[in-house]
Amino acid sequence: MAVYDLFPPQYAWAVTTFLILSALFVLAHFKTSRADGTLVKGAHPYRRLMWFVMPTRNECVVYYEDKIRAENLIQYLAEAKPKFECDVTHAAVAALNVAIGENPRMNQFVIGRRLYKRKERAITFSMKRKALDRKAKLAVVRIPMDNSENFASLAGRMNDSITHQRSGEKTHSDKEYALFNLLPRTVLRLFTWLFHALDYINLLPYAFTKEDSLYTSAVVANLGSLGMQPGFHHLYEWGTSSVFMMVGAIQDEPVVEDGSIVPGKVLTVRYSYDERIDDGLSTRRAILRVQEILSNPVEHLGCLNEDKATWKPMVQNIDD
Repeated sequence: MAVYDLFPPQYAWAVTTFLILSALFVLAHFKTSRADGTLVKGAHPYRRLMWFVMPTRNECVVYYEDKIRAENLIQYLAEAKPKFECDVTHAAVAALNVAIGENPRMNQFVIGRRLYKRKERAITFSMKRKALDRKAKLAVVRIPMDNSENFASLAGRMNDSITHQRSGEKTHSDKEYALFNLLPRTVLRLFTWLFHALDYINLLPYAFTKEDSLYTSAVVANLGSLGMQPGFHHLYEWGTSSVFMMVGAIQDEPVVEDGSIVPGKVLTVRYSYDERIDDGLSTRRAILRVQEILSNPVEHLGCLNEDKATWKPMVQNIDD
């Protein structure tokens, strides 16, 4: 019996269209491939259940604070600046890049209640379009990472991006925001719902996410550049970032050395991360690696020797 026999002719076409779209929607749920990630198979049943019990990132966000001795970092940046422009933001991005690069399970994300391994590692950092200008717009810059890159090269690419952001030219994000701002509230709400729905079933075109700063491995915000201490930041439901790192201003704090309390320069770092992507062991390794790098940047970031041939790649030991 055909659809046309069950419904009046004036409704049959609508019912047929609805059934076809419903069938396509159901079939779409079986699509596991994505342009930005590879499906991770064989996850532990407990971890897979987490994706359903806690379907959003902020239902399963874990916060962690770390205190890092910063005397070596201060001295290193003072020596490095005459050779190439760098500051705490550059060092933090570099350290997190190495930590994630050497612990690839931290470069995963959950979307559509599935776990994916990211095909590309990228770090996004935030900055003011005009330094210390309260009215200036906030910009977020996404930088793809390269395992063969040294710190000076990464700092140079970051500086190029900062220069572009502060040039006054409209970026890809500026054009997107301007377009969205023209939409009525109801239309914008419908658009964001459709965006999330297509992303959920892996049908969102890659062109929509390729340049999006929140489709990234991690986000770094340096509140120390504003003379502030870091907060605990939420994770964004938009995009695929599973890690947020906030860095504060270096300040004097009491520290323990050889059983005695002495004054020390301390950098406070606060992390927010999605516990669904992997167990705490990978997270522990990554956090300790950041601490190791920022505590001894001469050894791990280098690029102080006049002979550039000695400047080595930052990512050394990849443990999958």
